Amino acid sequence: MAFRILLVEDDAELTDIITDYFSEKSGSTLQITAARTGGEGLEKWFEEEADLVLLDVMLPEVDGFSICRELRKNSDVPIIFLTARHDERDRRYGYNLGCDDYVAKPFSLAELFAKVMALLKRTKGMVRNETVTVGRISINPFRYTVFVDDEEVTLTPTQFAILKILMENPGSVVNRESLIMRIWGYDFAGNERVLDNHIKKLRRSLGAAAVQIKTVFRQGYKLEG
Repeated sequence: MAFRILLVEDDAELTDIITDYFSEKSGSTLQITAARTGGEGLEKWFEEEADLVLLDVMLPEVDGFSICRELRKNSDVPIIFLTARHDERDRRYGYNLGCDDYVAKPFSLAELFAKVMALLKRTKGMVRNETVTVGRISINPFRYTVFVDDEEVTLTPTQFAILKILMENPGSVVNRESLIMRIWGYDFAGNERVLDNHIKKLRRSLGAAAVQIKTVFRQGYKLEG
C-alpha cells in the first residue's frame, strides 16, 4: 500500500535528500510530492490531499504555521514541522495549532523516517467517514458535515472550526486565547468580541442544540452533552 507525503520545503537540496532516502528506505511505498513555497504547498494539498505533511516553518509566500492552521480547518492529516527554529515558544505554538511532531534541523534522516512511519501506522486505519457525536450534535471532520438530531446544518468555515475544537474537548473549558490562536493565529488583530460574535452565530445555526455550548465567565467556552 502506497502513502502520499506532501513535503513543503524551500531547500532544494534537502528536498532531494529526503525524497531519495524515503523512496529507497520504503521501497517506493512512500510517494513524495514536493513544493518549494507555502503557496505551492497549499495548491498541491487542495489538488490531492496527502496522507502526511512534512512542513518547513520558514517558507516563501505563506509560512508553515499559516499552512498548518489552514489544513486544520477541515483535516486531521498528520503534520510534522521541519524547522531551524529551536525556540520553545515556537514549538508550543506549533503544537497548539495542531501539529503532530516537531523535528529541528539539522536532523537524522533515520529519525525522521521513523517518526513518519510511526504516524502512518497509527493513522492509516483511520475511518474517513467517522462521525463524532456529543449530545444532539454530530460532526464528521473529514466530510465537513454537521448534524443536529440527524438534520444537517450549514456552518461557515470559522463556525465549523470552532465547533470542531469544542467537540474534541467535550465537557472541558476551552479558553478564548486558545480558540483565537488555533483559528486566527498569534497575529490576530481583532479582540475577543470577534470570537464571541462567531459563537453567537454558531449557536444560532445549531438551533435546538445551541444550549450545549456554555459560556464560562472570564475563561472561555465548553460543549456539554
